[in-house]
Amino acid sequence: MSMQNKPQMVEAVMFFSERGICKQMMFPEFEALLDGVVNMPEFADEQMRAVFVVINPRLLVRAAVFFFLDFDEDGRPDKGWNIPLQHLAERAGRGPDLGAGPIRLACRSQCPVSWHQMHLWDPSLAPGQNDLVLLRDAVKRNQLGLLVEDDSAQAVVAERLQVASEDKWYAPDPAKEVADQLAQKMDQEHRAKTAQLIQQRLRITSLTQQHEEEVAKLKLASEEQSKHLQAQLHGLHQALRQQEELNASLKAQLAAQAESFQSSREEMTQQLRALERHGRTEGDILRAQFDGEVRAKVAAAVAEYKEQIAVRDVELAYRNELDTQLQAEIERLKRERDAFASQGGDQVLERLAKLGVVFVVYHPGAGHLTIPLQDVARYQDNPMAYAASKCFVSEEQYRHWLAHYQQPSCEATLPSGERCAIPIDRIDTPSRFTLGDSNCCSRHKASGRLRTVS
Repeated sequence: MSMQNKPQMVEAVMFFSERGICKQMMFPEFEALLDGVVNMPEFADEQMRAVFVVINPRLLVRAAVFFFLDFDEDGRPDKGWNIPLQHLAERAGRGPDLGAGPIRLACRSQCPVSWHQMHLWDPSLAPGQNDLVLLRDAVKRNQLGLLVEDDSAQAVVAERLQVASEDKWYAPDPAKEVADQLAQKMDQEHRAKTAQLIQQRLRITSLTQQHEEEVAKLKLASEEQSKHLQAQLHGLHQALRQQEELNASLKAQLAAQAESFQSSREEMTQQLRALERHGRTEGDILRAQFDGEVRAKVAAAVAEYKEQIAVRDVELAYRNELDTQLQAEIERLKRERDAFASQGGDQVLERLAKLGVVFVVYHPGAGHLTIPLQDVARYQDNPMAYAASKCFVSEEQYRHWLAHYQQPSCEATLPSGERCAIPIDRIDTPSRFTLGDSNCCSRHKASGRLRTVS
């Protein structure tokens, strides 16, 4: 093998999809993609997860930077993308051991440059879906066709070789080689513990998200069940009102019929008295017969209506009992819902705080903010207002500054109705941002002053 073909460290970029690693390219090809020399139509109008990897001559990963890259509808990458991948890889902290000692790992939860954190993502460490394992295996398959170091040539002196410290990858110092060899054994244990802590931190983040999702699902299920029971109770109340109206109607009919019988009886009594004038004997017979018939009819009608009222009273008692049971069930579900809510996020946060866990968030302009436990609810209600208060500005000014910070260009409107969009200097501090001045180019800033003076 000639000197120019000697294997050496290689930089590459790999793209992830839902099925795993879907695209691999050397770093010069990636730079050509950023320069617009080539496009990626298969990634059109998507935000892709990508990894910048440093590979040693034995096809082992030495550094990895997990970052996002947006593509437009034509498959061109975002023109404003400017993450220093090589710098992040050199400055990154330690990660898991992928075969050649702990790698240098830069991701959202471990970013050496805080303002690039929002453009990075955390790899999944779930069993069977470990992104670091996918990355290690893809590099080992060598689909990029990298020059591989001959292992047989190193087998003779493998026991005598010692791995240099990671901070000497790109600037080896032969004068410290002996000291590095003596310190390597002690350093290996420290690296393994550091990698284990990083994995546990990523695992805790995943478990916290799962717990919050489960609590939200329980709350939603409790609210839906409560709404369903309320609807049933409303229906029973309506049925009860209808039954009461029906009972009132039957009682009114009974009263009307009784009144009708009374008038009929009075009429018969008058007829009987008329007959008495023609013969007392015949009158007595007719009167007795009439009284018997009237009593029989009235008794039959009263018995029928009493039976109907008894049936309605039984149904009414059953509905009242069912109403009581449903009210008790609603109270029980409310207590369970309150218990679930009390056992949810607040208790978890208190237990974590007692264990020494600190809640830290990052906001541009405010940096990393440590949120006290008593401020967590206020932060959840309005994170933007909380960050603005930490920057000593109003929420509206902070929102205008954030739009300027993410895209520092002139926001003035041209006579044609389009935005000026000339790149301007970024104001890094929200309190120094002035709307209409800091977010305008010099021409529109000057014109704005002239209009103000006039």
